[in-house]
Amino acid sequence: MKKRVLLLILVPFLLFSSFNAPSVQAEKEEHAWQDEIIYFIMTDRWNNGDTSNDYEVDRNDPKAYHGGDFKGIMDRLDYISDMGFTAIWLTPIVKNESGGYHGYWAEDFYEVEEHFGTLEEFKQLVEEAHKRDIKVIVDLVVNHTGYEHEWLNDPEKEDWFNPNRNISDWTNQEQVERGWIYGLPDLNQDNPEVREYLLDMAKWWIEETNIDGYRLDTVKHVPKSFWEEFTKEVKSVKEDFFLIGEVWDTDPRYVAAYEETGIDSFVDFALYNEISRVFSKPNESLGRLDTIYAHNSTYFSNPNMLGTFIDNHDVERFTRVALRNEEYPVTRIKLALSYLYTAPGIPIMYYGTEIALDGGEDPDNRRDMTFRADKELIEYISRLAEIRKMHPALTKGTFELLHDDGGYAIFKRQYEDEMAIIAINNSTGTKIGDIPEEVIGENKELRGFLNDELIRSTNGVYKVGLDRDMVEIYNVTEDSGLNYLFLGTMVFIYGGFAALVIFLVRRRKKKSKE
Repeated sequence: MKKRVLLLILVPFLLFSSFNAPSVQAEKEEHAWQDEIIYFIMTDRWNNGDTSNDYEVDRNDPKAYHGGDFKGIMDRLDYISDMGFTAIWLTPIVKNESGGYHGYWAEDFYEVEEHFGTLEEFKQLVEEAHKRDIKVIVDLVVNHTGYEHEWLNDPEKEDWFNPNRNISDWTNQEQVERGWIYGLPDLNQDNPEVREYLLDMAKWWIEETNIDGYRLDTVKHVPKSFWEEFTKEVKSVKEDFFLIGEVWDTDPRYVAAYEETGIDSFVDFALYNEISRVFSKPNESLGRLDTIYAHNSTYFSNPNMLGTFIDNHDVERFTRVALRNEEYPVTRIKLALSYLYTAPGIPIMYYGTEIALDGGEDPDNRRDMTFRADKELIEYISRLAEIRKMHPALTKGTFELLHDDGGYAIFKRQYEDEMAIIAINNSTGTKIGDIPEEVIGENKELRGFLNDELIRSTNGVYKVGLDRDMVEIYNVTEDSGLNYLFLGTMVFIYGGFAALVIFLVRRRKKKSKE
């Protein structure tokens, strides 16, 4: 009898859930790179899974190897997957000269750095990642070698490098492409032998390890003619191979010009600067972010393909910026990531952001990951990822800023028939924004995913209000009004339940009299 009563109590709640769940796209469209969410790892600083490869490791020296390796990443792939990430980007894995813990001082382009493990272990890492539907992107450097590369002492390879000159005029593209940055020997990609070597090397890693993409380092320091051939060659090996380039410049016209080479995506430094400024303290207008999107829409073929970030291994951590502004980093990070996950672009999160890891400029921004779980922040990141994956409007949709008032912004994303409204209150007070009915449509309701808010039109206006430091992501659907089916079901179920109770009470009284 207890089981029957429990079932009768649960049924109406189950029906309520099914009747009132916000509608989402039933079938996910074909997965594209703009749907990915990338977790960026500096291999040496993330997790030490195998101490047998800890050669000359000194964790007290910020410029020495600290022990992170492929085994350490494999051991924690579920940690990455559970937060909703669908791809990992690793700093260069090739053999580096002494001090090259970061991977950008290549000693041998065809060997794996021994501190990280073996080639077979890296292949296993890729395989394990793929089992979890996680793609693997590897950082690739073709602009330069390490400071002491053996080719520098080979007379037959003297013309493999450009003449040793610094860049004195950064507006001179010839100097930018052929000058030595930070004294690193600059490879001469105009030399047919160098070009062939680099192209063969890039294809070999794809064929040998089955990786899914390259993050291309120092793109603007390499001639466009090389990149044109490079993109064709690597995509001949794997058609959907992803190429995201680092063109460190805030002028979208300059960066977008590299699209003609065939590179798929670029990290958005202009957006990074504004996100860091706007969200590291309250009461900052989001208007400039809207302007950057307008520029990106003008110059790039698809602004949803740009890589967006709030910090990385070359700049100070977002946590440090927030602390300098005397702000609580977790709150600031939640607001910044909310924008990153809902605005156009492919979110790229630097390791440690999920625990609000602190760090100043290089190398302090490359501190060891501690896995000191910040449950609040990790759960929030996971929820953002879940919402982003459910709604194509957040990965493919248009972008329109509807309201901007002293840090309180509301914007709309729309893809085909799906619409999402995102409200971010980056201010020090409660805010309300009025959105006219014609912007969203008549007889609609806004159902919130993060706080379960429900908004309907009042006198032709949707009033979207939030407390300070709060975010809500709304799914726009037809106004359901009163749910008569649900109410009828409730009456039927509870009426039947009451009748059953009366029947059982009467039967028990009858038995007691007998």
